[in-house]
Amino acid sequence: MEIPPPPSITPRQMNLLRVVTSMAWSDGELATAEVEVMLNQFSRLFAKQEQQQFQLQQELRDYLMQNIPLEELIPKLETQAERELVLVLGYEVINSSSRTPDEPKINKEEAAAYQKLVQLLNLPSEVVQRLETEMDSPSYSKAELIETITRKFGDFIQQNQQLI
Repeated sequence: MEIPPPPSITPRQMNLLRVVTSMAWSDGELATAEVEVMLNQFSRLFAKQEQQQFQLQQELRDYLMQNIPLEELIPKLETQAERELVLVLGYEVINSSSRTPDEPKINKEEAAAYQKLVQLLNLPSEVVQRLETEMDSPSYSKAELIETITRKFGDFIQQNQQLI
């Protein structure tokens, strides 16, 4: 696969987006509809004008389709805040991805991917437990999940603008 040109977001923003996408891939499938919603939401987050949003969607599409192992992405996270954000977003992604009504909310592949994420992030157990408890309170539809991820991602970027 040919590597596409870098998108017009920072490498740190791209890494965060890739970790979320990697978790979405953990069950072996990334639905086209999920990709479109993610592209729409993230492009609005990173670009203000419609033409810039369209261009960014095109740039990010190829990157979202790449399933990059967490082992390559996690070491690039530079702060505790980034690690906590990734844990929250990863937890939300796997917690909402059942494909059929008969399928459990979190399948074996997703559970294994999440445990790997927790291990790689190396956060204190009390932090992991606190964040999981916060995430367990409401249950989201897929559309609400993407909106929640986008909002949290945007909040993080605004709070850490000097770092990213």
